[in-house]
Amino acid sequence: MVQIHTGGFWKKYGFITIAGFIMGVLAAFLVYLGNPKNMGICVVCFYRDIAGALGLHRAVVVQYIRPEILGFLFGALISSLIFREFRPRGGSAPLVRFFLGVFAAIGSLVFLGCPIRMLLRLAGGDLNAVVGLLGLLTGILVAVYFLRKGFNLGAARSVYSSAGWIMCLFMLLLLFFVIAKPPFIFFSQKGPGSQHAVIAVSLIAGIIVGILAQRTRFCSCGAWRDLFLVRDAYLFSGVAAFFLGALITNLILNATVGGFIKVGILNQPVAQANQLWNFLGMALAGLCFILAGGCPLRQTIMAGEGDIDSGVFVLGIIMGAAFAHDFMLASSGATAQNPAGTLGVYGPLAVIIGFIFVLWVAFTMRERA
Repeated sequence: MVQIHTGGFWKKYGFITIAGFIMGVLAAFLVYLGNPKNMGICVVCFYRDIAGALGLHRAVVVQYIRPEILGFLFGALISSLIFREFRPRGGSAPLVRFFLGVFAAIGSLVFLGCPIRMLLRLAGGDLNAVVGLLGLLTGILVAVYFLRKGFNLGAARSVYSSAGWIMCLFMLLLLFFVIAKPPFIFFSQKGPGSQHAVIAVSLIAGIIVGILAQRTRFCSCGAWRDLFLVRDAYLFSGVAAFFLGALITNLILNATVGGFIKVGILNQPVAQANQLWNFLGMALAGLCFILAGGCPLRQTIMAGEGDIDSGVFVLGIIMGAAFAHDFMLASSGATAQNPAGTLGVYGPLAVIIGFIFVLWVAFTMRERA
């Protein structure tokens, strides 16, 4: 039985349920305001766009500094300072976390979306995301097995306060770049990278999500981990509410504006229909996220709280996204000529290498009684 805490549902689950619903509504509404279809908030995709804007990859259709990402971290920083939860810490296998971030990004970009976007794709009628969800759950279950067997990256320790501010300063620099648009920063003129809400709206929406996610500990992967590992539904209630908020918003927009829900497999926005690698890509991503301690949104939030290990994981995501496009690993979305989308040339090989690395880490980094 799933554990329902005493004291009443709303006392324990009310805030995270409301917060998740608001986050889902914002994610779907950002599409109406200009973000790519089924991609109001995709943390890995947005880090991919940032990597492109910095010139780390050459895919001209996915280059933009996404203010939502900056807002996530700023919101977490503001919230953690107000509630005295800003605690600079680190030193828990940072190099391992970096490569977990790399392979989490590669797996996500083979599927074409992180766990957050998987929920948004489901809310938009993309049935490929059902296979992605099954893959994610499989990866999380494998990770839970290793957690039960003693997997541990080691304890973090307190570090100098200045170290905890580094990611915040990096995001401030990115904010300057997206506003000033210096000539050495790249911005897409077509494709998903050219589709975005205005900077101020994106930033404010990101800050709201960052504050809510920091206060509730929202995690799209930790929700399933807690269900499987300790039978606790706290985080899951937030994830379910996020999906419901996005679905209801899409239904309203579809009825009033049109084009926000399209049920099917082919010709889905920025999606590919190779189900084997949709499954395996998300399985790899789920395994990486759980072993590293949280989904990409959760890692960004913890970086805003001063966790430099999460900051290293985020840098791994950025580099993994760059590798995915530089080395022809990432999939491509559907086109008029190819409604099923295209699997990256070397994407399957990269996923296999990722599984080898991550399973080696999982087997060898276990505490023994």
